[in-house]
Amino acid sequence: MQFRTPIPISESVFPIDYNSKMMSLGSCFAVNMAEKFEHFKFQNSCNPFGIIFNPVSIEKLIERVVNKVFFTEKDIFFHNNLWHCFEVHSELSNSDKEAFLSSLNQLIDSTHQEITESTHFQITYGTSWVYRNIENQEIVANCHKVPQKQFEKELLSVEIIQKSIKNIVELIQSLNPNCKFIFTVSPVRHIKDGFVENTLSKSHLISAIHSTDNSQLITDNYFPSYEIMMDELRDYRFYAEDMLHPNQVAIDYIWQRFKETSISKTAFTIMDEVEGIQKGLSHRPFNPESESHQKFVAKLQTRITKLCSEYPFMKF
Repeated sequence: MQFRTPIPISESVFPIDYNSKMMSLGSCFAVNMAEKFEHFKFQNSCNPFGIIFNPVSIEKLIERVVNKVFFTEKDIFFHNNLWHCFEVHSELSNSDKEAFLSSLNQLIDSTHQEITESTHFQITYGTSWVYRNIENQEIVANCHKVPQKQFEKELLSVEIIQKSIKNIVELIQSLNPNCKFIFTVSPVRHIKDGFVENTLSKSHLISAIHSTDNSQLITDNYFPSYEIMMDELRDYRFYAEDMLHPNQVAIDYIWQRFKETSISKTAFTIMDEVEGIQKGLSHRPFNPESESHQKFVAKLQTRITKLCSEYPFMKF
């Protein structure tokens, strides 16, 4: 008896392997997937400017990086004893003004280089709801706990998101014309916006990705993270304690579906070896000084050395 409805997902025409270089951008679910890439030792970069939820803010950062428009004093502000920037996540905020600007501009240089070298870009959108700074009418990526009266909340239209997606693709391809894209919508529920409002937000994202103008470029590269959570895992036991974020079981399941359809089968043997090494490294012996454990450590180190000689970018 079938107790769920598996979503049919076509295998990627350009699957990821250990020669690929990934760049993951977007919401916290992009981080969940990037952690999987890191666990299996793929070449992966994730959110250099921190978690970004909405398409327009991702587009703005990509445009800045591609064109190397460096941050200046007019792009930052001081609040609650820290320097912040409305374009980046608060995890980058700094008490030292000069150090903050320097670190932001170093990220522009390093991210520009990563864009030119990456083979695959995975972009995960979280929400269509945005906050617009009333003072300059700019959409912000993060409010940094600035009083809410300084912002207007609005819902991005399907047309604006559609245009943003096209701009992101064109900007990245201007530096890296042969790269591939994977678009997905985060399964995280943004209930603070409201239940109906969350559904409306996700529908705008999905509609924009699958719009007529984007369909030839994007639709074949869409991975249904949101749909898997809503249809294959439609039960609260797959949510974390906050009932908003997928729990580890759900993340593992979505990753497995991603592996089956988006990662080259030629990489599976290496993934299994990496997984075996990771389990060995996490092993906690009863007696670290015992002869048997020393043999175990030596064999594990031999496996690591062999793998790293084949794939020098791997670090354990």
